[in-house]
Parts: sequence; C-alpha cells; structure tokens
Amino acid sequence: MIEAAQFVEAARERGFEWYAGVPCSYLTPFINYVLQDDTLHYVSAANEGDAVALVAGVALAGKRGIAMMQNSGLGNAVSPLTSLTWTFRLPQLLIVTWRGQPGVADEPQHALMGPVTPQMLDTMEIPWELFPTEADQIAPALERAVKHMDETGRPYALVMQKGSVASYELKGGGAMPAKHALPVAQSKFTGRGYDELPTRQQALERVIAATPAESTVVVASTGFCGRELYAIDDRSNQLYMVGSMGCVTSFALGLALARPDLNVVALDGDGAALMRMGAFATLGAYGPSNLTHVLLDNGAHDSTGGQATVSQQVSFANVAAACGYADAVEGDDLATLDAVLAAAQERATGPSGVAGTRFVGLKIKRGTPDGLPRPTITPPDVKTRLMRHIGAAAN
Repeated sequence: MIEAAQFVEAARERGFEWYAGVPCSYLTPFINYVLQDDTLHYVSAANEGDAVALVAGVALAGKRGIAMMQNSGLGNAVSPLTSLTWTFRLPQLLIVTWRGQPGVADEPQHALMGPVTPQMLDTMEIPWELFPTEADQIAPALERAVKHMDETGRPYALVMQKGSVASYELKGGGAMPAKHALPVAQSKFTGRGYDELPTRQQALERVIAATPAESTVVVASTGFCGRELYAIDDRSNQLYMVGSMGCVTSFALGLALARPDLNVVALDGDGAALMRMGAFATLGAYGPSNLTHVLLDNGAHDSTGGQATVSQQVSFANVAAACGYADAVEGDDLATLDAVLAAAQERATGPSGVAGTRFVGLKIKRGTPDGLPRPTITPPDVKTRLMRHIGAAAN
C-alpha cells in the first residue's frame, strides 16, 4: 500500500497537474489529496467519457493529465478513447479501478466488468499494468507510462486493485467552484419562418469572421459541422472532430482551462449536445470566461440522413442558464450569434456580472451544400498543426 502523496507528487515531477474523473472508493485518497492542493487541478466530470475528453483537451494544450474512473465507467469512455484520443494521438494517463477482480469479493454489478476489464483495455489498444502498491514501484511505472505516451501519443492505463492506496482525509469539502446566482436565459426569436432561418454555412462564416487566428481556437463537433467549417476556410486555429460525438464541449473545456490566454469556441450540434447533456453542468461549474459554447440547432442528425432529434422540445439556453453558465441566449437571427462572439472576444462578464462560459443557441435550416468535402488533412496532422499554432508543440 502506498500513500496518495507518494504517487501524486511523483506524477507532478513528470508534469501531471491536471486530473478529471468520476469518484470510486478506491480513488478517494487521490481525489481528496488533489482537491486540497491549490497547485493541482481536479474537475469532477459528469461521466467518465467527459473526463477523458477533458483531459484530451489538456493534452491539446501541451500539458499532461490523468483521467480517473471505476472500471464500470470504461463503457462510458469507449467512444472518446477509440475515436478521440486514439484517432488524434492525444495522450493521457488512465487510472482505472478494478472492481470485481477475479478472486476478490465484490458487488453483483461488477461480476462481468471485473473479468473483462483487461480485455477491454487490450481491445482498445491501451497498454496497461497494475497500479503500484509499493513506493519503489511508482517511478518506474510512471516512466513506462510517459515513455509510451511520448512515443505514441496515446493513453496508458494503470489498473488499481483494492487496498492499493492508504486513506487520505478530505477537510472542508475540498476546493469546488464558487456558486453564483443563475442567469436568466434570453430568448431572441424573431418568429421568422423556416425558409428564412440562417444556414449552417452562414453561421460558420460569422464564427470565422469573429475568431481571429492569433488569439482564438475553434473546435468543431463531428459530422457536417466540422466538414463545412473546413470547406469554408481551413485555418490553422481550427480542429475538426471526427468522432466522440457529444464530447466537443468537454474537450474544449480542457483546452480553455489549461490555456487561459486563448479564446476557445466550441461548435456544437443539437444531436451531439443531447447525447451528453451532463457536460452542461460541468461547463456551468468550471467553465472559464475564455470559453464560448455555440450550438447550431437544425433539429436533425443532418450527416446521417436528416433524422429528427428531440431538440424541438428543448430550450438549450434554459438548460445552460440552469447549469450556471455566465450568460445564455438563443434565437434565430445571426445578429444574436454576432453579439455573443463579440462579447467573448472582449471576455466581459455576463449580464449578471458573473465571469464564466457563454452559451448561444442558433436555430438553423437543415441541409448542406452539395459536394461537401471531407478534410484531406489527417486528424493527427490537424492536432499537430494546431498545437504548433498555439505554441504547445515543437515546430
């Protein structure tokens, strides 16, 4: 058994200062330790996949991070682990607890996941080893992890058995984001007919015009959103997600937190936002003022044939406001989008005087221009180009 400080401090020496995850009793000592150290950063994610996406954003910023989860949460993390971190080569250290380990009595919900945990990691091509239980095992394990991460750009996992880490007391509840009065969502619908709604292309052109390359990063959700942004203007400050649907906001949050000098714009869609709505609460609690969440809502899964989503029943701005965003507005006019993007560049506080993430939801038409190309630049090259652009990778 080791002490939490022994591992965390050894990890800090190797550049690991960012943590995100969902608690497990095995992880409690680590979380308690990190929460009480002002020089370390812990984000409590809504689910394990969001934690992986957030730490991927930290990696995009050129920093090291750790995603922590119970092995039951590997199911929630499969999408970003297989189509974000693997695809873009964004490394992170995973600490996965081994509930239901064969031969160790546990609860019935772990009876299947316990035996298959090693196979799941192997299937996802994530090398792993058992979490160190002796002090002299810590440095070698971290060195192996860092070596793999640096050589491949992909995750490495430490699988934690029961009783690996001694308890560590949490005093005062830990450092959590300050609670503030919730803003009132603003509705700016003009009542225009469907044929008068703006197109995605018009909205993206406004985003490009309002996001200067030298100071802003634009991260576009998977599907036609990223493809159309690429087709309009392929800039070095843009990244086009090609999978991990619903993870764009958590990914952008990690980048924005790790790089407060940049303005970060997350381009989301209604289908993607509905998939991982827990991220709204995380952005409301932790989202900084250099992050803007833009949701283009056409009420459809446009890139898969136009099947309807349930967004007609949802006010995303009210969801954002209820979750604690600094400002939340929705409408059907490009001027609404322009105003939010302009305020974001100024990093002014919201109408309530609160500094934090802004949200703007824009109703748009369905449809995409004919002959829409796919990016010819590969995901790893998009990542490397962007990291060089923001000074997070060697030229």
